[in-house]
Amino acid sequence: MDVHDPRPPGDSGLVVRDLAVGYGPVLALRGVSLDVPRGSVVAVLGGNGAGKSTLLRAISGTLRFHRGGITAGEVTFGGTRLSGATTSAVVAGGVVQVPEGRRVFARMTVEENLRAGALGAPDRRSAAEAKARVLTLFPVLAERAGQRAGLLSGGEQQMLAIGRALMARPRMLLLDEPTLGLAPMMASRIADTVREINAGGTTVLLVEQNAAMALSLASHAYVLEVGEVVLSGPAAELAASDEVRRRYLGIEDAPEDAPAAAAGARPVLARWSA
Repeated sequence: MDVHDPRPPGDSGLVVRDLAVGYGPVLALRGVSLDVPRGSVVAVLGGNGAGKSTLLRAISGTLRFHRGGITAGEVTFGGTRLSGATTSAVVAGGVVQVPEGRRVFARMTVEENLRAGALGAPDRRSAAEAKARVLTLFPVLAERAGQRAGLLSGGEQQMLAIGRALMARPRMLLLDEPTLGLAPMMASRIADTVREINAGGTTVLLVEQNAAMALSLASHAYVLEVGEVVLSGPAAELAASDEVRRRYLGIEDAPEDAPAAAAGARPVLARWSA
């Protein structure tokens, strides 16, 4: 398990190198590097203020809407530079974000929200195929098609937010806290949907405070603290480490004289061993 990811970047995936982001004089990200290979699910963990949402904004081209900007580094997807690109260009390049808090168009109907997501579709057939996929994933949206989005439950709004993003037929989906504020049963349904979306070929970068859920979905994960990557490695390895279990999974270790401890300690992360 390393602080920096040793894997070679895939030329068809997402590559972030030495990224720095500022909001005016405040530096929110410093020297962040990560790789998301094509077809994978990669998770980013961290507490409030760690820089997780800022990272997704930098990738999706939405920093300018929050008065932020990239001050150093580079973001590429499939070999194409995204850093500095407009949001519409990023979407056209196959990368779509589902923002934290769902952000559906509350006064528009479910159907109208989905149409809005398809504005960049190359033709009607493409939009129709995307809609069929969305309604297969979320049948309740077909039942609520004529209902205003603001009247949906929190879980239904999250389904709509993901569905709207899928209408653009992305090759990569950026998910920002998709289970935030949801009941455990609904959060589990969203997790199952993320698996299904990924199984269909869509690459996923998942930002999530529910570390247990994120690590169960991902093959690889990164931990952000105060704008820096402090840890990265296989998701299963991170889930087994004492520090991640204690800090993000809420699991306290047994006393050292307990039988479990005698069987062998879990990995200790060098950055946090002091």
